[in-house]
Amino acid sequence: MNEQGTYKKYIRFKLLIILLLVAATALTALFAISAGSTDLTLKEVVMTLLGHGDKQASIVIFNIRMPRVVTAIIAGIGLSTIGCVMQSLLRNPLASDSTLGIAQGAAFGASFAMVVLGSGMQNHALDGVMISNPYIVSICAFVSAMMSTMIVLGLSHFNKVPPESMVLAGVALSTLFSGATTILQYFAPDVKVAAVVFWTFGDLGRTSWNEIMIMSITVGIALIYFIFNLWNFNALQNGEETAKGLGVNVDGLRMFGMLICSLTASMIVSFVGIINFVGLIAPHLVRRFIGSDYRYLLPSSALMGALLLLLSDTAARLVVSPVILPIGAITSFLGAPLFLYLLFKGGGKR
Repeated sequence: MNEQGTYKKYIRFKLLIILLLVAATALTALFAISAGSTDLTLKEVVMTLLGHGDKQASIVIFNIRMPRVVTAIIAGIGLSTIGCVMQSLLRNPLASDSTLGIAQGAAFGASFAMVVLGSGMQNHALDGVMISNPYIVSICAFVSAMMSTMIVLGLSHFNKVPPESMVLAGVALSTLFSGATTILQYFAPDVKVAAVVFWTFGDLGRTSWNEIMIMSITVGIALIYFIFNLWNFNALQNGEETAKGLGVNVDGLRMFGMLICSLTASMIVSFVGIINFVGLIAPHLVRRFIGSDYRYLLPSSALMGALLLLLSDTAARLVVSPVILPIGAITSFLGAPLFLYLLFKGGGKR
């Protein structure tokens, strides 16, 4: 009875962590909607969301700030969830979309669209840079990111590269795609180079409601698949042989799971640009409190990813307002130290 009571207390603690993450994400979202050059109180935001706000507040919230906040939540959920699943499938704590070459592959595809296909142009009226055909850029980024995925999966399936070593293949692919992107920029006119650099900064404000819907459907389908495989992910934590003994099709789970992860990451990156390390940071932050039970680790990682991206984007908008800092730079500052910590920690264990 005492052991049963201790277990229930442990489960309640995990559920409490998840509820706190839900509350923190909701409050951060409300603050992100209210914060900006047009000052809005939390009361005005809530009243506008309920349909009782004035016209100016409705325009600011529904046309400018809400798409950005919703994009941050969906992208954060998607990137952190696939990072959490990749770390299980590859049994490598460093696995994420930014360490497997997926993000760099997308950057090369976007660069190809802007430099070769002419989708990057300059807006002379505003003396700035804009993307003339964002859908072509997104399609090329998606195709190129999936190429990176197919190479990694091919190495695993045909050459029997150990899952733990697939991150090394991702590093090699990242270098390859970064070199190819540099060559494209070297021969491109200045205007197109500026468009490429602008895209790679990462921007949560470039998505429309149509693109948000596409991302939502993609992330939703991925989450459904992951939820149905939570038991399999838990079994895999005890080793491949143990998982196979419990009836898990390890090779099929890894192949199809990686495909779903890469498809989701490619879709998100193709719309919002390069946002590094969210998929790496979030699972490790919550694992210290939640543990490695994927029934609780997966949803808490998703919520932590949404919270981190919301906080990062809000900071990027407010630190040197009205200038908006690149969101990719903010997340890199957060993720790079953790990446080094995990490397040193792993090296110490060996």
